[in-house]
Amino acid sequence: MEVHAHTHTSRKKWTHYFWEFLMLFLAVFCGFLAEYQLEHKIEKDRAKQYISSLYEDLKSDTVRLNHLIGYDEEKISALNTMTNCYDSVSKNAKATDCMGILIKHSKSNRSFHITDRTLRQLANAGGFRLLGREDADSILAYERLFIQYLNFENTVFQESQDNVRNTLNQLADFKVLSPLQNSVSFITNIDTSGAALKGPLLFSNDKVLMNKWFNELAMYLRVTNGQRVLLLAFRDKATRLIEYYKQKHHLE
Repeated sequence: MEVHAHTHTSRKKWTHYFWEFLMLFLAVFCGFLAEYQLEHKIEKDRAKQYISSLYEDLKSDTVRLNHLIGYDEEKISALNTMTNCYDSVSKNAKATDCMGILIKHSKSNRSFHITDRTLRQLANAGGFRLLGREDADSILAYERLFIQYLNFENTVFQESQDNVRNTLNQLADFKVLSPLQNSVSFITNIDTSGAALKGPLLFSNDKVLMNKWFNELAMYLRVTNGQRVLLLAFRDKATRLIEYYKQKHHLE
């Protein structure tokens, strides 16, 4: 009978298993670190893109704010002539030429809306979590300032605008006022003497109604000044944010 010899392999020491486990753990851990670093870099790049986009939005906002502030300052300058105009019309109800420039600068308003493309992306995509606390807080503060302006415009300013328009509609002669309201030239080319007015503007010699319109016009001047102050504060905020992002994130 043939007998086969059994081969025996030596058992691995515990240190061998330990090193195998350690190498496997290090491989998994290094993979985790690499993935974490890659994700961190992607998020950092996305945050930089958001800041760069917001930086461009702010520059667009300041351009429009400059135009609107200039528009309000022109309006304020024109409305400051109302006292002399009131004196003239009070003495002679047919001397209404001076009302033309007052009507021009109280018939409408130009609203400001922030460039909110980046803000929408940040809100919809949860992008605020990618930003540093100072960056996120500065953006939210900017948005709050806009909401404050918008609330003022939609309440106090709009009410004053409506009051001036409604009283003028009661006060003015349809045949004189209507062509002006439908004319582009009235909006853009009327001179300070009110030369676009084709005849006396007042429908009647109702001094009470005329006095009401001028009082409402005075309030309109005050709220226009208030709107200008808000726009100046808003422009200052935008300008400071532009400089802040430019220095911190090395933007051009």
